[in-house]
Amino acid sequence: MLRYLALVPVTLLIGAAPADKFGADDYASDAKSLAGLIRDNYAYLDDLPGGVVPSSPQLDAERDAVRDRDSLLHYAEDMIAALADHHALTGSSFKDDWGIVPSYADIWIVKRGDAYVVDAVKDGSIAAKAGVRVGERLVKADGRPIDAAVAAFWSRLGLQPVGERAPFAARVIATGRRDRARVLTFAGPGGERTLTLDNLYDNQHDRADFVLKRSNDGKTIIRFGNSLGENTTIATFDAIMAKIPPSQPVVLDLTDVPSGGTSSVARAVMSWFITKPMPYQMHQLPSEERETGIKRQWVEYVLPRPGKYHPGPVSVRAGRWTGSMGEGIAVGFLALGKPVCGGRMAGLKGGVYDFDLPKTGLRVKFPAERIYTVAGAPREKVVLKPCMP
Repeated sequence: MLRYLALVPVTLLIGAAPADKFGADDYASDAKSLAGLIRDNYAYLDDLPGGVVPSSPQLDAERDAVRDRDSLLHYAEDMIAALADHHALTGSSFKDDWGIVPSYADIWIVKRGDAYVVDAVKDGSIAAKAGVRVGERLVKADGRPIDAAVAAFWSRLGLQPVGERAPFAARVIATGRRDRARVLTFAGPGGERTLTLDNLYDNQHDRADFVLKRSNDGKTIIRFGNSLGENTTIATFDAIMAKIPPSQPVVLDLTDVPSGGTSSVARAVMSWFITKPMPYQMHQLPSEERETGIKRQWVEYVLPRPGKYHPGPVSVRAGRWTGSMGEGIAVGFLALGKPVCGGRMAGLKGGVYDFDLPKTGLRVKFPAERIYTVAGAPREKVVLKPCMP
């Protein structure tokens, strides 16, 4: 088991598969082990209906039919989807799977009453360029009423679209399949309009770079690309910070880090703005309590680094595409007493671990740690103050 705090694109199963060294019994055994693996390790069982791993006759039948690599992966994908958790996924996938939210999403849908409402549109994205606007309602997907599309998403698994399942499915549907365009119908003050939008898998630009610019009011703005999982980011950030005059205000823009990252990069960034060890987030490991009856909780600290300190003001901007470790940096700067804005973030739950199934090694990833602010608030529920224009 490897600790993993980034939500990253997964390996696609395209072309001919390698020779299979596992037998049908191996795949069947791993399928039967998956529910127990989730039950023992998933950190947010309490958030699921009934507080238990989702099950249904459909999922049970799918499990019992597993005999090979593809059928095991299909079943694993469905069991992970049943968690309705955007921070959970499989280590492999099929080329026609649904897109990963938020990494490959550009429209954020929430449910308000009976409506599915556009809560945010990613800046510069395909949806933004097509004119999708905050406040519009998503009413159809591929010509199907969105309520019916959401219900079908869950009925295939034998589950009901209750609680968080409904907006979860709507966000996935709005993101679309990885191998085709999306046809989405929106309703607003001007009536309904149907848009055909490419998926982000065919239109990803390289977001692993920083964009550094100076605004007219003398602030240095450091915009992070989707780079918080790259160790090279530490040296890049250090080099940028070393050139900034000591008194100059710095703005850290985390509005495009949906895939999260590592705590090493997060602590390297925060360390530039402290002079003594400071706590920045708190962790719990529910699996240890389930196994032993003893709770485990700890606070993670960021420590200063010799010769790397910026005494000038710093502030942070976040948003819906601030995910996982990006959210950790945002709440970390709050703990350091620095101004942070951006409203709601991606709300990705906890710290993700990798789990390899015992026979075939097929990998699943899901939150095994609960993460909180140092004040004890669940990180995924933090709402920041709005940013001023």
